[in-house]
Amino acid sequence: MDGIKNLIIDFGGVIINLTRNRCVEAFESFGVPNVRDCILNSKDLFMQIEIGTITSTEFRDGIRHLTRQHLTDEQIDAAWIAMLDDIPAYKLELLMELRKKYNTMLLSNTNEIHWQWAEKNSFAYQGHHAGDFFNKIYLSYELNMLKPNADIFEYVLNDAVIKPEETLFLDDSVPNCRTAESLGIRTYTPQAREDWSHLFK
Repeated sequence: MDGIKNLIIDFGGVIINLTRNRCVEAFESFGVPNVRDCILNSKDLFMQIEIGTITSTEFRDGIRHLTRQHLTDEQIDAAWIAMLDDIPAYKLELLMELRKKYNTMLLSNTNEIHWQWAEKNSFAYQGHHAGDFFNKIYLSYELNMLKPNADIFEYVLNDAVIKPEETLFLDDSVPNCRTAESLGIRTYTPQAREDWSHLFK
């Protein structure tokens, strides 16, 4: 990685594996009919929770309204979290090694429900916690900003006091990478479940 001093790494699909269909299956198991139609009609709700303009409580109420089902908070959370799979141990070990060599940051479009679960379950590796793997963690719902908008990248560059040309951004979304590239950040777009450790060999 010639000239690279900083790494900005996405969470879902890059670090943690995702199985999105399990969310649909979980809602179906709780008796929600036409789940896919509900999801199509709830994109604004998903965006609002990821940008932090609504609380987790308001999100759950929104799901109940959309599905017209008397789902409990626990059922909604379980179904919503079901898409989160595992973080392979080798990726957690890689992140620890990368932090020794680079200024490493996490930048994720995520929400409070997913992140609290991930902190408790996904990063609990050999006694570690999420903060052990990164110099800084940037979460959309805390910043009230979303990728691929340029403002979230500009915020990270300014907050971390880093130069774009010395920064590599790993994200599985092409639009996110295009925005980063427009700001002078180098990018790499991993495929689903890719072992991207080859970038650092």
